[in-house]
Amino acid sequence: MDYFSELSGKKVLVTGGSKGLGLDIALAFADLGAKVVITGRQQFALEEAVSRLKELQSDSSYITADMKDVASVRKMVDEAAERMGGLDILVNNAGVNIPKPAEEVTEEDWDQIIDTNLKGLFFCSQQAGKYMIPNKSGKIINIVSQMAFVGYYNRTAYCSSKGGAVQLTKALAVEWAKHHIKVNAVAPTFVETEMTKTMFENRDFYEDVMNRIPLGELARPADITGAVLFLASNMGNFITGETIKVDGGWTAI
Repeated sequence: MDYFSELSGKKVLVTGGSKGLGLDIALAFADLGAKVVITGRQQFALEEAVSRLKELQSDSSYITADMKDVASVRKMVDEAAERMGGLDILVNNAGVNIPKPAEEVTEEDWDQIIDTNLKGLFFCSQQAGKYMIPNKSGKIINIVSQMAFVGYYNRTAYCSSKGGAVQLTKALAVEWAKHHIKVNAVAPTFVETEMTKTMFENRDFYEDVMNRIPLGELARPADITGAVLFLASNMGNFITGETIKVDGGWTAI
């Protein structure tokens, strides 16, 4: 049985899709035959990512957008829906973190993190709803973090933004259930990507993280992508308002 065959032809928007986890998610959808639009701020990275996506699905494209700018977000969703002829699945993956001790966090740091990770996520979902509600169908999958459930050093603003995103997921799921729109989240632990390599060059930090993950290893992008595909597919049709933790057991302790 081909469990994900129903994803072929679906119209998918992935924010923050030019690299790392977002790109892995976008590639998986494209490989399954979905139409995919990715967004990001860096045009060069987007062009490079789309060249890979087009090898799998020729309809793939990108849109530059800043998640902190509500007008930009609304325009981006509208353009994506226009290109694809609708919108079936939104993956809110775009996010930012500025690790700092709590006493050093500036107002600018706070606003950048909250505006990207929470405000942008909401208004992107709101605009997507304008296409999903009339169709009485749609799936929104928010990439949050295990930091929505546990505290960690130097991440007060980040934890706040991700905790808010989990509650937003629940609230939106309840409100839009009458429209048969399923809203869920995936909460990864630290993921092994090119972007995290520099972070883990700090051996003390690396060892602290590894000691907190019972499975004893970092997550891979494919681990998170698998949870996203499950929620996007028919296997996740009766799940809404839920957050799947992909954290190797970190939050089980």
